[in-house]
Amino acid sequence: MLDSLINLALGLLASAISAGLGWLAHTARGRRRLGRIRAFFGMPAGSDCLLVVNRHTAAASSKSVSRHDVYALMELAALIKECGAQAEVTGHDQVRQGLGDKAEFCLGGPESNERTAAHLRNWLPGVTFTPPPGGTTYGSTITVGEQEFAFTDTGDRPSAYVLLARIRTAPGSRPVFLIAGQTATSNHAAVRHLTARHRELARTHGAHGTFAVVLRVVNPSAYGPDVVEVAADVTGPALTTALAAAG
Repeated sequence: MLDSLINLALGLLASAISAGLGWLAHTARGRRRLGRIRAFFGMPAGSDCLLVVNRHTAAASSKSVSRHDVYALMELAALIKECGAQAEVTGHDQVRQGLGDKAEFCLGGPESNERTAAHLRNWLPGVTFTPPPGGTTYGSTITVGEQEFAFTDTGDRPSAYVLLARIRTAPGSRPVFLIAGQTATSNHAAVRHLTARHRELARTHGAHGTFAVVLRVVNPSAYGPDVVEVAADVTGPALTTALAAAG
């Protein structure tokens, strides 16, 4: 009887030790994962970040925001909270500060976001957005170097495109994430891709530095922001003009 009790106690002790070691390993993995996320987005715990909101181009009020852009902002807010950072939300035409002191998420193309337009001119001058004929800003063609990405809502494979970029102006500075789409749905899709695929992006482009990719949102009228694929890595041509000027 005593031997049985001793064996039972030893078994319980072994189980407790095993569970404790498993919990410690799980906690360590979680901390490493969170550390990688904070490093990639430039948001250590307790830091500040800037969330720059665009306007709804089809609305009369300059303060209106598209529904899908609101969804994108909500997902960015969840990411910021996970990192333990504090967000300052501001309109695109209200920002009067430089880059590098805090992480920044800039939502919307240059037609709907003045801050995006400034970032493109100064840091990604190889990228242009050309509005379609008729004077509308919906579905502007994105051109990077010799590549064109045109919005289409007809044919066998309707597609919308979005430029997703991380700009780092100097070593040690906090990054700017640029989400510049042809539609609000494509903005939302790029935010989902960024938050879900940041580890893959870090492996491909590094945890630091500047990169630019164009994403294709497949048939957004049917699938919304859920079906996304990488159309092209355009980092080189996006920076080409800046590099030429520096030389």
